[in-house]
Amino acid sequence: MRNKYIESFEQAQVENRNIPEFRAGDTVRVAVNIKEGEKTRVQNFEGLCIAIRGQGTGRTFNVRKIGANSIGVERIFPIYSDSIESIEVLRRGRVRRAKLFYLRELKGKAARIKELRRK
Repeated sequence: MRNKYIESFEQAQVENRNIPEFRAGDTVRVAVNIKEGEKTRVQNFEGLCIAIRGQGTGRTFNVRKIGANSIGVERIFPIYSDSIESIEVLRRGRVRRAKLFYLRELKGKAARIKELRRK
């Protein structure tokens, strides 16, 4: 049972955000605000969403991309974070499970996800 005041505050935080509908297996581009000294800039992190967990304002998602020299890079983003400027869904993936942690062991073409075809 959660406190009703905390729930109402969280609901106010969630309402003004424009978050697209996405799930594990989708390729997303997350625009993140990065502060370096006095300056701020937006850096995109593009990869495969491998997991979504939590509820309310504590909801997070994991994004995995293959960086330089075929090294996997994963980041965990809170969905309602102020540092996230936008989330863009690039591809819809056809997967049969909610957590795709098995992709960590796969390399190359074996780590591909088929695209979901809409009828």
